[in-house]
Amino acid sequence: MSWSPEQYLKFAAPRFRPAMDLLQRITITDPQTVYDLGCGPGNVTRMLAERWPQAAVTGVDDSAAMLAKARQELPGVNWVQQSLADWRPAQPADVIYSNAALHWMPDHAKYFPLLVEQLAPGGMFAAQMPQNFAAPSHTLITDVICAGRWRDRMEHLIRPAPVGDPAFYYQVLSPLAESLDIWETEYLQIMEGKDPVKEWTKGTWLRQFLDALDEPDASEFEAEYARRVGAAYPPRLDGKTLFPFKRLFIIMLKK
Repeated sequence: MSWSPEQYLKFAAPRFRPAMDLLQRITITDPQTVYDLGCGPGNVTRMLAERWPQAAVTGVDDSAAMLAKARQELPGVNWVQQSLADWRPAQPADVIYSNAALHWMPDHAKYFPLLVEQLAPGGMFAAQMPQNFAAPSHTLITDVICAGRWRDRMEHLIRPAPVGDPAFYYQVLSPLAESLDIWETEYLQIMEGKDPVKEWTKGTWLRQFLDALDEPDASEFEAEYARRVGAAYPPRLDGKTLFPFKRLFIIMLKK
């Protein structure tokens, strides 16, 4: 998928807030090895390095463009280009942190225990994932696929919501946990500008669908999605758009 750091960072502040909320719940005070999985352009990895300056902090991402931006902004961190499916640390980690990345990985019932295996005893796993897949921002993508001439080319990209409910993650992780905290938060994001919800999803979930089309189909798909999602999230009288966005959080201390 063709990630764009510039598109992603258009909404840096609302994307940063859940990352900070997750970090504030981590209780480990003196980790030696910290990994940021799906680190993107490194704006959140900076937070980890500042909180634990004595730790060896590593950012892992499969996007060369994202990592190029990260290296420019934070040269003192170790950056690794690698698929999260293949990632294994050289030694057990004290903290595995992931903000808005693990929903791209399939089969969480197998994948999340595999991540926990990479922790040292007493290590902490902290993850945040979007949980907005039943909202119009995401369901309208499927509607545009099914209603357009591109349906035959894109229908295979439609898949079930990649994030389970809190009870699912409790079942998967509780046997491995000394302590486990799972919660959901819905942020009311106050957006500005033209087509803000379309621009938001274009930096993340929508990107994979646009990449599947050549021009002029990609632009026509984007325009039709913008029309539909703009009607679902209309601007208010003050010109701002309210975009509720739900997220799921997990903090786990390994036995």
